[in-house]
Amino acid sequence: MSQLKRTINLGFIPLTDSAPLIVAKENGYFEKWGLDVELLKQNSWATLRDKLHAGLLDAAQMLAPMPIASALGLGTIKTSVITPLVLSLNGNAITLSESLHQEILKANQITSITLPMAAYLLQNVVNLRKQKGAPKLMFANVFPFSCHYYQLLDWLASGQINRDDVDIVVVPPVNMVSHLESGEIDGFCVGGPWNAKAVRSGIGITALTSFDIWQDSPEKVLGLLSSFQQQHPDTVLAICAALQEACQWLETVPNRFEAARLLSKVKYLDASIDVIAPSLLGSCLTHIERSPRSIPSYNQFSANRNGTINQPELVRGEWLIKQMHQAGQLNMEDIPDDFIASVFRPDIYQNMRCLLNENAGIKSKCTGT
Repeated sequence: MSQLKRTINLGFIPLTDSAPLIVAKENGYFEKWGLDVELLKQNSWATLRDKLHAGLLDAAQMLAPMPIASALGLGTIKTSVITPLVLSLNGNAITLSESLHQEILKANQITSITLPMAAYLLQNVVNLRKQKGAPKLMFANVFPFSCHYYQLLDWLASGQINRDDVDIVVVPPVNMVSHLESGEIDGFCVGGPWNAKAVRSGIGITALTSFDIWQDSPEKVLGLLSSFQQQHPDTVLAICAALQEACQWLETVPNRFEAARLLSKVKYLDASIDVIAPSLLGSCLTHIERSPRSIPSYNQFSANRNGTINQPELVRGEWLIKQMHQAGQLNMEDIPDDFIASVFRPDIYQNMRCLLNENAGIKSKCTGT
C-alpha cells in the first residue's frame, strides 16, 4: 500500500447502527490498518452532510440515500459523494405517542392494537380530527432524503392515508423522544435506541419496524467525497477494511452484548444499555405493558439470509432512486444511465476484499486501485 493519510476525522450520529464505527475504534481495527481515527459525534444529518461537503470530515456514517442526494444536488449544492461500503440493513421503527395510542383505541373501538400495526387504524383518527377542526397528525423523520421518510410514506399509503392529511417534519434523532414527550409530534420514524427509550419511558408504543415495511433494505453506508478517494485510495481501502472487520465482529450475540456496553458511553450514544441492547439482540420493545416482539433481523451489519450485505450493489442504489422518485423528490428522466455506478462503488469494495484476503494470506485475483 502507498503512504496513508493516517489521521482521519470520521463523523457519526448517535444511533445503535453506528456500532461498526465505534467497534472499529474501540477494538483497534482502525489502528490495525494504520489509521488514527477520531470519531466526531454530530447532532443532525444535515450538519454531518455539510461538514463532509466542506472537508471538515474525511468520511462519515450516512443514510443510504444521502450520497445520491448530494451527488444530484438535492437539498444542497451538488457534491460528488460516493459510498464504497454498506454498514447496515434495517434498524428503524415507527413509534407513536401514548396519547395517539389511546386515540387510536378509542376511534376504532378496540382494546388493543395488533402488532405490527396496520396503518388503516389511523383512518378514523384522521377523519375525527378533520371533523373537529383539530390539528393534523404530526410525524417526524430524521432527514428528507432518508429511508425513514420513504418507509413512513409507504406505511401511511398502505393504510390509504392521504399524504395531505398528515404533517411530516424533520427532527434530529437525539431529539425525537423529547419531542414525543412534549406533544410536539404524534409519532416518529427513527433508528435505535430512541424507539426503545420512548417505550422504556412509558411515553410511546413502537407500532412496527422497518423490517416489517421493507425487509433487508440498506440503511447506513460509509460516505466520502470522490475527490478524497482519488487523493487517498489506499486510505479509503484501510477505512473500509477496518469497518468490514467491525461488521463481521458484530455477527455474534456475545459480541453484540459488548457492543451495547461500548455504545452506552457518554462520548457515543450516552444512553443506557437497556435501551441499546434489545435491537442488537433481535428484540423490539413495543410498550411498557406489552411483551417485546422478536425481530431477528432488526440490526444487520455483515450477513443476512442472502449472504454478505456490505457490498454497495448497483441494484440497491437504483432501488433507492425509485423510492426518491416515488416521494416526488426527483424525475427519473433527469438521472443519467451511469449515475448510480458513479456513487455506489462496488469496485472499491472488491479491492478492499482483496486487501483483506491478502492480509489473511488468501490468494485471489485482484485489480489495482
